[in-house]
Amino acid sequence: MESPAVFLLILATITSATDHVSSQSLYASENPLIVGSNVTLYSTVANVTNGIWLFNNDVIVLIVGSEIIINNNWLEMVTYIPTPPTLTIRSLQLRDSGLYTLNALNFFTVQLTLSVQVPISNVTLMASETNLVEFNDTAVLMCSVSNGSSLSYAWLKNNAVVTAAESATLTIVGVTRNDEGPFRCNVSNGVSYETSPPLYLNISFGPSNTTMMITPVVPNHVYRTESNITLSCSALSKPSAIISWMFNGVDMNIYGHWIHLNNVTVSNSGNYTCVSHNTVTSRSRSAHAVIYVLDPLESVEVNNTGGAAIVNESFTLHCDVTGTVDRIQWWRNWHVIIPDNTTIFDMDNKTLTLDPVQHSDAGNYKCQAFNSVSNMTSSPYNVVVIYGPETPTITGPTVGRAGYSVIFSCYASSNPPSLYSWYFNGNPVANTSVYITPPLSEDMSGTYTCKAYNNITGRNKTAHKMFTVVEPITEVHVETPLNPPRDHYPYMLTCNVTGPAVHFHWIKNGMELHGDSGHVFQMHNETLTFNPLNRNESGQYKCMALNAVGNMTSPPYELLVNFGPDTPVITGPTFVETGQIATFKCSAISEPPSQFSWWFNGTKVANTSMFTTDCLSLNMSGEYTCMAYNNVTERNSTTSKMLTVVEAIRSVMIKNSTRPINSENFTLTCEVTGPYDTLYWTKNNTRLNVTNPYYHTENNMLHFTAVTTLDDGTYECVATNKAGEHKSPKFMLLVNYGPLKVEISGLYFHPVDLTVSMECSADSRPECDFYWFLDNESSAVIHTGSVITLIATKLSQGNYICVAKNPVTNITMYKTKEYVIGHASAIHLSSRGGLMMMGLFALSVPVLFT
Repeated sequence: MESPAVFLLILATITSATDHVSSQSLYASENPLIVGSNVTLYSTVANVTNGIWLFNNDVIVLIVGSEIIINNNWLEMVTYIPTPPTLTIRSLQLRDSGLYTLNALNFFTVQLTLSVQVPISNVTLMASETNLVEFNDTAVLMCSVSNGSSLSYAWLKNNAVVTAAESATLTIVGVTRNDEGPFRCNVSNGVSYETSPPLYLNISFGPSNTTMMITPVVPNHVYRTESNITLSCSALSKPSAIISWMFNGVDMNIYGHWIHLNNVTVSNSGNYTCVSHNTVTSRSRSAHAVIYVLDPLESVEVNNTGGAAIVNESFTLHCDVTGTVDRIQWWRNWHVIIPDNTTIFDMDNKTLTLDPVQHSDAGNYKCQAFNSVSNMTSSPYNVVVIYGPETPTITGPTVGRAGYSVIFSCYASSNPPSLYSWYFNGNPVANTSVYITPPLSEDMSGTYTCKAYNNITGRNKTAHKMFTVVEPITEVHVETPLNPPRDHYPYMLTCNVTGPAVHFHWIKNGMELHGDSGHVFQMHNETLTFNPLNRNESGQYKCMALNAVGNMTSPPYELLVNFGPDTPVITGPTFVETGQIATFKCSAISEPPSQFSWWFNGTKVANTSMFTTDCLSLNMSGEYTCMAYNNVTERNSTTSKMLTVVEAIRSVMIKNSTRPINSENFTLTCEVTGPYDTLYWTKNNTRLNVTNPYYHTENNMLHFTAVTTLDDGTYECVATNKAGEHKSPKFMLLVNYGPLKVEISGLYFHPVDLTVSMECSADSRPECDFYWFLDNESSAVIHTGSVITLIATKLSQGNYICVAKNPVTNITMYKTKEYVIGHASAIHLSSRGGLMMMGLFALSVPVLFT
């Protein structure tokens, strides 16, 4: 290690160099640190070739090129690694706290302040005094620590921070009851913290909020005599306050939170005070309440000193009360009475006057008296209003039926109820409210009078009723003229009545008729005239006769209007073929039903509504006329229909000249015997679309261009003339095709006769003829038919060829299958096949395939 002079020289050189600030920084592995721990300082630069590490301007490490020089004072404590520049310091002490600097010569300077601290331990809390008086005393709390450095203090009350400061002492001037705690002090530094145990203050306070409660709770503290009353006193105080009681300012020598007043009397009314006293704070507080004791009401009664309540006169009621009363209230029929112009109260509501009395004043009256401790309601006093009688009302008929009795009833509003008497034409007949007459006769028509009398008011009123006795109707029926009712002619119905009738109603089919241009009523509607009659007037008619005592309706009369005939309607054909018959039916609307006759070209041919011709020929074309005749109205009407006879189509047939083969042209011909107008084709009962590009029609022929199996179906040819359509018998078209493919299936081994069989099949219409060949060695056919059977020997081995030929399309196809017998008499078949026109076989076996 060079001498200190060398370090000074280097330091001077470095410090005299121009400072260069860069974005580099100096970092510590941990900061702050506990005494005795290790730390590593490092920078983000990759390497420092010339520089120095300093602590508070004391050299730790010097870097010159590749040479590292460590100060002797730090030699045992530090380790330096150049890449990246890292300085590790071990066993740190308090004295190692300070500023650390890395200076890279002429490049950058970075610094870091390192703090080495002693952990905190044994934090305690004390107070100068713990027993204090609210608002009087000051609390001083002192926090102490046995070990630790760089201390910070925080004061807590109820786990919430009161203040954070450097001070180890907390002073509370003028403590309050909220300052009892618990208090704690929290001491911390960068490496540790610790909180003291809790400290509580005992703070005496009060009394305050002195409150008196009285039970039971009643409005304004007014109690009825013989009640039990409890007064309770409470106050906030520490220690608990001493409670004493006073009455009207005089000490009662009673101590405690409660006093009980039992069976109170009026003498217990007064001012009650409770006094709370704290012996520690020497403070006192008091609460007051005034209690009133009253006797309850003894009786309440409604009295009347005058006469009865008569309408339009004055009437007075009195409320008599025993006991002290504060207020009186009146009720009528359970509703509070509100004073008005006719309902009057005196000053204290003890007297109620009705002046004048009205009908609505009737009912049950009560008076209700109140004082502070009770209320009492009188028994109901029933006020009955005397009045009447009012003008009577007579109920009963104004008209009576001879031979029957009637009832008259009389009523007049009155209290008390009226007495009644009846008079007929001035003569008395009864002394009751209800009068029942004897059986009526015509001389009992006249004036009936009712008189109502009130024996209290001395008044009477009368009423009159006019009454008429009428004979009843005994028979009603409808009469008609002798001539029959005919459309467009006048007609009349008459209502024939036995008995006095004053009016008539006519009813048609259950609905009342009213006069209009077609219906004329005469003689109080006794006659109903139709002018003129029309067919719509047919229906069921009744007439009703009425008088004052009843009505009667006639039995129904069925009016059937004769009319017609209207123009007939002919139904039947317009065109018919020769050799056929034609049937015509004629109908006409008519009442009664018409008689009919038929005419052909002016000659009568039938006398019935339906006419059927003989077998028709061409000369039977012409006009057929129907005449309808009504023998009641003596009218007739005619209509005609033209019939044209056309020559018949005798037959329609479909023929073909060639067989239908797939992909070849094919034609169907429709042969028609007889003249026709049009001709069309159907397939499967659906008319063919002539615009289809795969077939077309020409005259009576249907041409298929390259017919296919899609054309399979049932065909018909339809020939038409004016008389109708003629269809040919159905023609079933099945297109011949194939073979499309050939298959050989097998083998099938038969163990009884030691034979095997193979079967040849082909997709074809009609079915193919099958020929079998062996090995192509010969043109000789070895078998015909779809199934070939071989003896299971080696002599039978070889390639078997099945040739399938369609006898209609003349198309031939073949399939080859190899038959081999292996070891242990195993039977093996291998196959190969092809699809081709059999040119080879056509040359070698010309006889077979012709």
